[in-house]
Amino acid sequence: MSQYSFDASIEDFEAKVLQPAMETPVVVDFWAPWCEPCKVLKPMLEKLADEYKGRFLLAKINSDDNPEIAQHFGVRSIPSVKVLFQGQLVDEFNGALPESQIREFLDRIALPAGPGGSNPREEAAALVAEGKLEEALAKLVAASQANPQDQAVQLDAVDVLMQLGRNDEAGQLLAGEYAQEADRANALRARLALAAGAADTTVLEAKLAANPADHASRLELSRAYAAQNRFREAMEAALEVVIRDRAFDEGAGRKALLQLFEALGGSEQYDDLIREFRRKMSAALN
Repeated sequence: MSQYSFDASIEDFEAKVLQPAMETPVVVDFWAPWCEPCKVLKPMLEKLADEYKGRFLLAKINSDDNPEIAQHFGVRSIPSVKVLFQGQLVDEFNGALPESQIREFLDRIALPAGPGGSNPREEAAALVAEGKLEEALAKLVAASQANPQDQAVQLDAVDVLMQLGRNDEAGQLLAGEYAQEADRANALRARLALAAGAADTTVLEAKLAANPADHASRLELSRAYAAQNRFREAMEAALEVVIRDRAFDEGAGRKALLQLFEALGGSEQYDDLIREFRRKMSAALN
Protein backbone atom coordinates (compact mmCIF):
# COMPACT_ATOMS: atom_id res chain seq x y z
CA MET A 1 0.00 0.00 0.00
CA SER A 2 1.31 3.44 -0.89
CA GLN A 3 1.96 5.99 1.83
CA TYR A 4 0.49 8.65 -0.45
CA SER A 5 -2.85 6.98 -1.29
CA PHE A 6 -5.35 5.25 0.95
CA ASP A 7 -8.96 4.17 1.27
CA ALA A 8 -11.23 6.40 3.37
CA SER A 9 -14.73 6.04 4.76
CA ILE A 10 -17.28 7.95 6.80
CA GLU A 11 -15.69 6.59 10.00
CA ASP A 12 -12.19 7.94 9.33
CA PHE A 13 -12.90 10.80 6.90
CA GLU A 14 -11.93 13.50 9.38
CA ALA A 15 -8.65 11.84 10.43
CA LYS A 16 -7.57 10.69 6.98
CA VAL A 17 -8.89 13.51 4.78
CA LEU A 18 -10.00 16.67 6.56
CA GLN A 19 -7.09 16.98 8.99
CA PRO A 20 -4.29 16.26 6.46
CA ALA A 21 -6.00 18.59 3.97
CA MET A 22 -5.27 21.52 6.23
CA GLU A 23 -1.60 21.22 5.21
CA THR A 24 -1.53 19.09 2.04
CA PRO A 25 -3.98 19.02 -0.88
CA VAL A 26 -6.07 15.85 -0.70
CA VAL A 27 -7.45 14.50 -3.97
CA VAL A 28 -10.66 12.63 -3.18
CA ASP A 29 -11.56 10.00 -5.78
CA PHE A 30 -15.19 8.82 -5.63
CA TRP A 31 -15.47 5.41 -7.31
CA ALA A 32 -17.49 2.17 -7.22
CA PRO A 33 -16.62 -1.45 -8.07
CA TRP A 34 -19.09 -1.59 -10.99
CA CYS A 35 -17.80 1.63 -12.61
CA GLU A 36 -15.65 0.83 -15.67
CA PRO A 37 -14.09 4.33 -16.07
CA CYS A 38 -13.16 4.15 -12.36
CA LYS A 39 -11.01 1.09 -13.13
CA VAL A 40 -8.96 3.30 -15.45
CA LEU A 41 -8.80 6.45 -13.35
CA LYS A 42 -8.12 4.99 -9.89
CA PRO A 43 -4.86 3.15 -10.71
CA MET A 44 -3.67 6.16 -12.71
CA LEU A 45 -4.22 8.44 -9.72
CA GLU A 46 -2.46 5.92 -7.46
CA LYS A 47 0.55 5.86 -9.77
CA LEU A 48 0.68 9.65 -9.91
CA ALA A 49 0.34 9.94 -6.12
CA ASP A 50 3.49 7.83 -5.79
CA GLU A 51 5.24 9.85 -8.48
CA TYR A 52 4.42 13.21 -6.86
CA LYS A 53 5.73 11.85 -3.53
CA GLY A 54 3.55 13.68 -1.04
CA ARG A 55 2.88 16.87 -2.97
CA PHE A 56 -0.73 15.72 -2.75
CA LEU A 57 -2.50 12.82 -1.02
CA LEU A 58 -5.06 10.54 -2.64
CA ALA A 59 -8.13 9.46 -0.68
CA LYS A 60 -10.22 6.76 -2.41
CA ILE A 61 -13.87 6.59 -1.39
CA ASN A 62 -16.25 3.86 -2.47
CA SER A 63 -19.39 5.91 -3.10
CA ASP A 64 -21.64 2.85 -2.74
CA ASP A 65 -20.36 2.23 0.78
CA ASN A 66 -20.25 5.92 1.74
CA PRO A 67 -23.30 7.63 0.19
CA GLU A 68 -23.30 10.30 2.93
CA ILE A 69 -19.91 11.65 1.81
CA ALA A 70 -20.82 11.46 -1.88
CA GLN A 71 -24.07 13.33 -1.21
CA HIS A 72 -22.29 15.97 0.88
CA PHE A 73 -19.94 16.74 -2.02
CA GLY A 74 -22.72 16.71 -4.62
CA VAL A 75 -21.44 13.65 -6.47
CA ARG A 76 -23.97 12.78 -9.17
CA SER A 77 -21.85 10.56 -11.39
CA ILE A 78 -18.58 8.67 -11.00
CA PRO A 79 -15.72 8.78 -11.23
CA SER A 80 -15.76 12.16 -9.56
CA VAL A 81 -12.65 13.85 -8.19
CA LYS A 82 -12.66 16.65 -5.59
CA VAL A 83 -9.65 18.45 -4.14
CA LEU A 84 -9.70 19.67 -0.53
CA PHE A 85 -7.10 22.05 0.82
CA GLN A 86 -7.06 24.28 3.90
CA GLY A 87 -10.69 23.65 4.65
CA GLN A 88 -11.93 24.40 1.13
CA LEU A 89 -13.03 22.55 -2.00
CA VAL A 90 -10.45 24.07 -4.36
CA ASP A 91 -10.90 22.11 -7.62
CA GLU A 92 -12.66 19.13 -9.17
CA PHE A 93 -13.30 17.14 -12.33
CA ASN A 94 -15.57 14.31 -13.46
CA GLY A 95 -14.87 11.30 -15.64
CA ALA A 96 -11.69 9.46 -16.58
CA LEU A 97 -9.53 12.10 -18.23
CA PRO A 98 -6.37 11.31 -20.24
CA GLU A 99 -3.20 11.17 -18.14
CA SER A 100 -1.84 14.35 -19.71
CA GLN A 101 -4.90 16.31 -18.57
CA ILE A 102 -4.75 14.77 -15.11
CA ARG A 103 -1.10 15.82 -14.79
CA GLU A 104 -2.06 19.39 -15.74
CA PHE A 105 -4.79 19.28 -13.12
CA LEU A 106 -2.43 17.93 -10.45
CA ASP A 107 0.25 20.48 -11.28
CA ARG A 108 -2.27 23.21 -10.48
CA ILE A 109 -3.19 21.87 -7.07
CA ALA A 110 -0.08 20.03 -5.82
CA LEU A 111 2.38 21.53 -3.38
CA PRO A 112 5.56 22.83 -5.02
CA ALA A 113 8.47 20.43 -5.24
CA GLY A 114 11.54 21.03 -3.12
CA PRO A 115 14.58 22.86 -4.51
CA GLY A 116 15.47 21.39 -7.89
CA GLY A 117 12.39 19.19 -7.71
CA SER A 118 13.85 17.33 -4.72
CA ASN A 119 11.91 15.66 -1.95
CA PRO A 120 12.99 16.08 1.71
CA ARG A 121 12.35 12.39 2.49
CA GLU A 122 14.47 11.29 -0.45
CA GLU A 123 17.22 13.72 0.51
CA ALA A 124 17.16 12.44 4.09
CA ALA A 125 17.27 8.82 2.89
CA ALA A 126 20.33 9.63 0.79
CA LEU A 127 22.01 11.20 3.82
CA VAL A 128 21.21 8.12 5.91
CA ALA A 129 22.78 5.91 3.24
CA GLU A 130 25.94 8.04 3.52
CA GLY A 131 25.93 7.65 7.30
CA LYS A 132 25.09 11.33 7.86
CA LEU A 133 22.38 10.65 10.40
CA GLU A 134 22.42 14.00 12.18
CA GLU A 135 22.07 15.86 8.88
CA ALA A 136 19.24 13.56 7.84
CA LEU A 137 17.45 14.17 11.13
CA ALA A 138 17.79 17.95 10.78
CA LYS A 139 16.27 17.80 7.29
CA LEU A 140 13.35 15.67 8.50
CA VAL A 141 12.69 17.93 11.48
CA ALA A 142 12.56 20.96 9.18
CA ALA A 143 10.22 19.11 6.78
CA SER A 144 7.95 18.11 9.68
CA GLN A 145 7.79 21.68 10.95
CA ALA A 146 6.83 22.85 7.46
CA ASN A 147 4.14 20.17 7.17
CA PRO A 148 3.10 18.91 10.64
CA GLN A 149 0.46 16.56 9.15
CA ASP A 150 3.00 14.51 7.18
CA GLN A 151 3.17 11.39 9.30
CA ALA A 152 5.58 9.66 6.92
CA VAL A 153 8.19 12.36 7.59
CA GLN A 154 7.64 12.07 11.35
CA LEU A 155 8.19 8.31 11.24
CA ASP A 156 11.30 8.77 9.10
CA ALA A 157 12.59 10.97 11.93
CA VAL A 158 11.73 8.27 14.47
CA ASP A 159 13.70 5.75 12.40
CA VAL A 160 16.76 8.02 12.34
CA LEU A 161 16.49 8.72 16.07
CA MET A 162 16.56 4.98 16.73
CA GLN A 163 19.61 4.58 14.51
CA LEU A 164 21.27 7.32 16.57
CA GLY A 165 20.39 5.45 19.77
CA ARG A 166 18.07 8.22 20.93
CA ASN A 167 15.35 5.74 21.84
CA ASP A 168 13.68 7.87 24.52
CA GLU A 169 12.97 10.62 21.99
CA ALA A 170 11.81 8.03 19.46
CA GLY A 171 9.46 6.56 22.04
CA GLN A 172 7.96 9.96 22.81
CA LEU A 173 7.20 10.53 19.13
CA LEU A 174 5.76 7.03 18.73
CA ALA A 175 3.33 7.70 21.58
CA GLY A 176 1.26 9.78 19.17
CA GLU A 177 -1.48 8.62 16.80
CA TYR A 178 -0.51 7.64 13.25
CA ALA A 179 -3.80 6.86 11.52
CA GLN A 180 -2.31 7.31 8.04
CA GLU A 181 0.81 5.25 8.79
CA ALA A 182 -0.49 2.75 11.34
CA ASP A 183 1.39 -0.30 10.03
CA ARG A 184 4.73 1.46 9.89
CA ALA A 185 4.24 3.06 13.32
CA ASN A 186 3.51 -0.36 14.81
CA ALA A 187 6.61 -1.81 13.13
CA LEU A 188 8.76 0.95 14.62
CA ARG A 189 7.20 0.35 18.05
CA ALA A 190 8.09 -3.34 17.72
CA ARG A 191 11.63 -2.38 16.74
CA LEU A 192 11.89 -0.03 19.72
CA ALA A 193 10.79 -2.87 22.00
CA LEU A 194 13.72 -4.94 20.73
CA ALA A 195 16.10 -2.32 22.09
CA ALA A 196 14.79 -2.62 25.64
CA GLY A 197 17.08 -4.36 28.12
CA ALA A 198 19.73 -5.40 25.61
CA ALA A 199 22.61 -7.49 26.95
CA ASP A 200 26.35 -7.10 26.35
CA THR A 201 27.17 -8.70 23.00
CA THR A 202 30.80 -9.35 23.99
CA VAL A 203 29.78 -11.48 26.97
CA LEU A 204 27.24 -13.43 24.94
CA GLU A 205 29.68 -14.02 22.08
CA ALA A 206 32.15 -15.45 24.60
CA LYS A 207 29.51 -17.76 26.05
CA LEU A 208 28.67 -19.08 22.58
CA ALA A 209 32.34 -19.57 21.73
CA ALA A 210 32.57 -21.81 24.79
CA ASN A 211 29.27 -23.58 24.11
CA PRO A 212 27.86 -23.24 20.55
CA ALA A 213 24.79 -25.28 21.58
CA ASP A 214 23.63 -22.63 24.06
CA HIS A 215 20.53 -21.66 22.10
CA ALA A 216 19.13 -19.38 24.81
CA SER A 217 22.29 -17.27 24.76
CA ARG A 218 22.22 -17.20 20.97
CA LEU A 219 18.70 -15.80 20.99
CA GLU A 220 19.71 -13.27 23.61
CA LEU A 221 22.61 -12.30 21.36
CA SER A 222 20.16 -11.88 18.48
CA ARG A 223 18.14 -9.42 20.58
CA ALA A 224 21.31 -7.59 21.61
CA TYR A 225 22.40 -7.23 17.97
CA ALA A 226 18.95 -5.90 17.08
CA ALA A 227 19.20 -3.32 19.87
CA GLN A 228 22.41 -2.08 18.21
CA ASN A 229 20.73 -1.94 14.77
CA ARG A 230 22.92 -4.86 13.65
CA PHE A 231 19.93 -6.51 12.03
CA ARG A 232 21.72 -8.89 9.66
CA GLU A 233 23.68 -10.33 12.58
CA ALA A 234 20.48 -10.51 14.64
CA MET A 235 18.77 -12.53 11.91
CA GLU A 236 21.80 -14.77 11.41
CA ALA A 237 21.86 -15.61 15.13
CA ALA A 238 18.13 -16.39 15.24
CA LEU A 239 18.36 -18.43 12.03
CA GLU A 240 21.23 -20.45 13.50
CA VAL A 241 18.92 -21.54 16.31
CA VAL A 242 16.32 -22.63 13.74
CA ILE A 243 18.95 -24.62 11.85
CA ARG A 244 20.43 -26.25 14.97
CA ASP A 245 17.16 -27.01 16.77
CA ARG A 246 13.93 -25.76 15.22
CA ALA A 247 11.90 -27.07 18.19
CA PHE A 248 13.96 -25.29 20.84
CA ASP A 249 11.71 -23.52 23.34
CA GLU A 250 8.62 -24.10 21.19
CA GLY A 251 10.16 -22.66 18.03
CA ALA A 252 11.76 -19.63 19.67
CA GLY A 253 14.23 -19.18 16.81
CA ARG A 254 11.46 -18.91 14.23
CA LYS A 255 9.49 -16.55 16.49
CA ALA A 256 12.56 -14.34 16.92
CA LEU A 257 12.94 -14.08 13.15
CA LEU A 258 9.26 -13.25 12.71
CA GLN A 259 9.59 -10.53 15.35
CA LEU A 260 12.53 -9.05 13.44
CA PHE A 261 10.58 -9.18 10.17
CA GLU A 262 7.70 -7.33 11.83
CA ALA A 263 9.98 -4.73 13.41
CA LEU A 264 11.73 -3.92 10.12
CA GLY A 265 8.72 -4.35 7.85
CA GLY A 266 7.83 -0.68 7.67
CA SER A 267 11.18 0.47 6.24
CA GLU A 268 11.97 -0.05 2.55
CA GLN A 269 15.70 -0.13 3.26
CA TYR A 270 15.27 -3.53 4.96
CA ASP A 271 13.01 -5.15 2.34
CA ASP A 272 15.85 -7.08 0.66
CA LEU A 273 17.19 -8.27 4.01
CA ILE A 274 13.76 -9.51 5.09
CA ARG A 275 13.22 -11.34 1.80
CA GLU A 276 16.64 -12.97 2.07
CA PHE A 277 16.03 -14.32 5.57
CA ARG A 278 12.44 -15.34 4.85
CA ARG A 279 13.86 -17.59 2.13
CA LYS A 280 16.56 -18.93 4.45
CA MET A 281 14.06 -19.59 7.24
CA SER A 282 11.74 -21.39 4.83
CA ALA A 283 14.64 -23.54 3.58
CA ALA A 284 15.65 -24.38 7.15
CA LEU A 285 12.12 -25.41 8.10
CA ASN A 286 11.42 -27.49 5.00
